[in-house]
This record gives sequence, C-alpha cells and structure tokens, in this order.
Amino acid sequence: MRSICVIGGSRYFGKRLISRLLAAGDRVTVVNRGSSAPPDGVLHLVADRNDESSLRNALGDRTFDVVVDQVCYTPRQADIARRVFDGRTGRYVLTSTVEVYEYEDSDAPVREDAVDPHTVAVDLDAPWDDPDHREAHYGEGKRQAEAVLAAAPGFPWVSVRTAHVLGGADDFTGRVEHYATRMREGRAIRVPVGNRPATYIHVEEIADFLFWTAGQEFTGPVNANSRGPLVTAEICEAVGRVSGGRAEFAAVEVGAYSPFSFARSYGMDNARAARLGFSFSHTSDWLERAVAETLGALEDGK
Repeated sequence: MRSICVIGGSRYFGKRLISRLLAAGDRVTVVNRGSSAPPDGVLHLVADRNDESSLRNALGDRTFDVVVDQVCYTPRQADIARRVFDGRTGRYVLTSTVEVYEYEDSDAPVREDAVDPHTVAVDLDAPWDDPDHREAHYGEGKRQAEAVLAAAPGFPWVSVRTAHVLGGADDFTGRVEHYATRMREGRAIRVPVGNRPATYIHVEEIADFLFWTAGQEFTGPVNANSRGPLVTAEICEAVGRVSGGRAEFAAVEVGAYSPFSFARSYGMDNARAARLGFSFSHTSDWLERAVAETLGALEDGK
C-alpha cells in the first residue's frame, strides 16, 4: 500500500485522481484549507500551504511515497513545499501547464527541453500574493515553480505539463458554454488574426495520467496531452453537433479573444510520456463526448 499526499484536489481532475488512488488501495492524505471536504476514506489535514509553519504543523512527522501538488501556482509556494517535503517524500509531482511554453512560439509541437527549469530565473519577491498578478502571470508562475523544485539538490520532482482540459459535467470554467451561448444567439466568436492550434486532454485522461505518474520512477518535466491539436473552429463544430447552431467568427487584432483562441501555437510533443509507457488518446476519440458532458450538465442545471 502506497502512502500518497494530494495537496488540493477538491475539484475537477483532482477529485478524479483521488478516486483512482483510493480504488487502487492507496493510503491517501489530502491537504487543503478546509473549505472543501474530501471524500470518505482519506485522511484530511487542514493547512494553509502558503504558511510554512501551518503546513509543517499539519503534517507532523508524516512521510509519503508520493506527493501530488494540484494547487502550486507560484515559486513562493514551491519554495515552501520544497523545504517542508524535503526528506519526507519519494517523489514530488507538480501539476504544471502548457502555459510554461508561452514564449516558445513554434509550428512544431514543443518538447520538454524547450523550457529547461534549471535555466529559468526565479523572482520570489514579485507580488505573487496578489491574485491579479498571479492570474496575469500564470505561465510564468508555473515556470518559476518548476525552477524552484529543479534547483533543490536531490529533490525528486516531476512537473506534469498539462494541456488545456475539456470534458466532465463539473467543468467549472464556462469556456464551452461561452461557445454554445454565442452560437445560439448568433453572436460572433472573437478569434485572433491567424488563429493557431493548441493541444488538449480529456478530464478523465489527465486524471489517468497523474495516477499513472504516481506509480512511475521518472523525474523532470513531462508533457501530458492527447494527440491531435485543435483549433477554435473544430471545438465549435463539436458544440454545434451537440447543441445546434453555427459559429460565426470575427478576427480581431486587439482586445479579448474567445476561450481556446490563440495568436500563437500551444502544441506539445508527448513523445517522452509515450516512451515511458503511457499511451494517449486522440482528441477525435472524445471531443464531442466532452462537449456533451459539459453542455448536458448545464442544461440539467437550468
């Protein structure tokens, strides 16, 4: 029986990961601020992960085979976690993001070595506690969080660079709903001039991948994405097949775009994960189902 600690994990693919761990017979500890109750069968520790003393006191002398950190967004949070968990976990798995590649504009899918955390500058004094700063620098915060873990001598870290996630009745982002509403009302969907593709993954598949990663021994960054990048029009076509309507697009040079519309490519190469033994699906296997899951839940809630 493995001992697994999950930091966060109260919603979306985090709660699916916890369900998989419990089903596998793992001993699961969940650490959060106490605002969400974890499922039955886990040990619940209440702590503020931004407060080193609070986190240490909650953990006591506990050790873990694996820690999966679902809610680390800044280098400051990573710095606290590194100090607290150093020597008390066999592996530390950070849920990272495709946004770490925000400066790597390439038509070819990017590999993990395009962003080497050992070369990323870290600024612990930036206003990371300011929610507006954190949101505006989401990719940078994740990139620097990876760098903090990479710089720790002998710290066994993994960063799962997660593609944009779709699917699930509990999709809280409102992004698919945005498309459906505009298509239903005949309003234009705003996309950048030269709209570019991005990589995606189904909510169940990223939970599968995190569960699989917890049982492996590799370290360092790894891309997690389904095969088959998508552009905005392909997602809208799936929305139309599920809920009706036709997408009208307005190409804009300035201002806000609709979700999942990008002026630069966010394509990732998942060959490393494949070499390590994980086989990803193709987006065509699940895209329409993902849209139906989300829109069906919205309709049921009306």
